[in-house]
Amino acid sequence: MTYRHQFHKWFYYSLALLLVWFMDSQVLNRLPIFGVVPMLLPLVVVIVGVLEGAYAGTGFGMAVGLLWELTYPDGFGGLVFGMALAGMVTGAISQYALSQSLLSCILCSAGVLTILDGMRILRALFIQLDTLNVLLGIAVPEVLWSLCWTPVVYLLFHRVFQKVGGTRLA
Repeated sequence: MTYRHQFHKWFYYSLALLLVWFMDSQVLNRLPIFGVVPMLLPLVVVIVGVLEGAYAGTGFGMAVGLLWELTYPDGFGGLVFGMALAGMVTGAISQYALSQSLLSCILCSAGVLTILDGMRILRALFIQLDTLNVLLGIAVPEVLWSLCWTPVVYLLFHRVFQKVGGTRLA
């Protein structure tokens, strides 16, 4: 692929990311279900990692982590590295063990979301924010509610992938 085609490819992925980010930060954030809101940005990283592979997943994950850190409160910088790692691992898993399918995205999303919420629970327990039962009462519905959005986000990014993804020309 030429530089121009690469630019077009990642431009379309970025537009899809901005649409999902807008839904995540402006729409779904104001409509909590069972007291929780879904996390859509990790889903984006996983889906691009599964569809494009480990290298692309790493770079895209780093960009999504940076967007997440800059636009949401309480950032500490770790999400840039964490999302890059998530994109790399899910991309490698999809290249060598799974396929480029919705089921692979759901499985990898469940893993990434569980690890993210697990890290947040450990942090909250460390600073004695609340008890484990209360934190799990928030984290489990949040992971499940986020997983419900995986097919919607997958359809959007799969459409972009069909048009310009992989080694296709834009």
